[in-house]
Amino acid sequence: MDEIMTGASGEVSRDVELLGKYELGKVIGNGAFAKVYHGRNVRTGQSVAIKAISKRKVVKGGFTAHVKREISIMSRLRHPHIVKLIEVMATKAKIYFVMEFAKGGELFTKISKGRFSEELSRRYFQQLISAVGYCHSRGVFHRDLKPENLLLDENWDLKISDFGLSAVKDQVRADGLLHTLCGTPAYVAPEILAKKGYDGANVDIWSCGIILFVLNAGYLPFNDSNLMAMYKKIYKGVFRCPKWTSPDLKRFLDRLLDTNPETRITIDEIIRDSWFKQGYREINPPDYEFDAKDLENNQNEKCLNAFDIISFSSGFNLSGLFSDYNDISANAERFLSAENPDKIIQRVEEVAKREDDKMLIIKKNWGAKFVGRHGNFVLLILIYRLTDDLVVVETKTKKREVGPSREIWRDKLRPELLSMIYQPEGVNCRDAAPLT
Repeated sequence: MDEIMTGASGEVSRDVELLGKYELGKVIGNGAFAKVYHGRNVRTGQSVAIKAISKRKVVKGGFTAHVKREISIMSRLRHPHIVKLIEVMATKAKIYFVMEFAKGGELFTKISKGRFSEELSRRYFQQLISAVGYCHSRGVFHRDLKPENLLLDENWDLKISDFGLSAVKDQVRADGLLHTLCGTPAYVAPEILAKKGYDGANVDIWSCGIILFVLNAGYLPFNDSNLMAMYKKIYKGVFRCPKWTSPDLKRFLDRLLDTNPETRITIDEIIRDSWFKQGYREINPPDYEFDAKDLENNQNEKCLNAFDIISFSSGFNLSGLFSDYNDISANAERFLSAENPDKIIQRVEEVAKREDDKMLIIKKNWGAKFVGRHGNFVLLILIYRLTDDLVVVETKTKKREVGPSREIWRDKLRPELLSMIYQPEGVNCRDAAPLT
């Protein structure tokens, strides 16, 4: 039986009683700090999906504003191809999103069994663009569109889900761009890799292009077992369509996967395109009031997703990959670690004291400052929690070009830190780009 039904502490049973009208069934999905259950409305018998979010993990990870924004966005979006949020309930320990149940499961599961015909690919792409265009017209950018986040209902129609990484116009900076790194690696637009800011609508369109390619081809346009090699392919934008792709679809994909966001096709242009228009029926959903200014946001919040984790890992640091965008300080480095934060500081402290017994060390929470005996070397270590198991370690150094303290950093302290890098399973970080 599900853990939510049989918690040893009895907390779960109280949750079920408090929820009242819903019975919780089997787990149908898992996330970073949430599980999705099949549920049933006891009074009506209606099937629902219930997303149970741990308050402790949300607060500990600093994602409170993130969850509030997801609720605000989903409660205002009403479109036949977007999963509907029915209600939100909460207990002392958990937050529950009660949502429309998509009986057909993930589109990813269906496509994994084989590619679609061009006609079926077009049908799902039309439904996707209808929903994405609706979101954009209300100032909402999904930022993590992929087949895993596209569900199918009992009629095999598409439903966009998981707005946990969505952004709203209020998060746009003075330059008119978003700057938070979000998305799943294979679906990430090249301008996100460049870390120079991006337009939310443009990156969603790029992801839609990747999805259309996958539907038609059955595989990704940019893929490589080496992540750095895959990023280079994405940045160059060179892909090859399978032989069964029609000339019109090939032309259309070229517009969608244009590496220049300024010339990439827009939603309006997509709807007018000759390939897209075949059999398209425009949907005009009820115009619910949607004011993005009402949404709480935190521009400094950390998006928890695959791309963010990879981009923080030193093994996949992109700052030296694209010379035109290399604005990262040479004395600042970041990487992922699965080590305990206190242990990281302790290990560096032990090496520092062994090499320089006069080094001044100041510690505060998950941070430390190391100052060489003559003040000619300063090292700052700051540690941030990403998940229950992973932390981001940021180091900043201020040092002279010569001297014993520089050698301690280069030969002792830095190697000690690098020995604590998190390496994703199956990835050899020695083959990846070095820290800058």
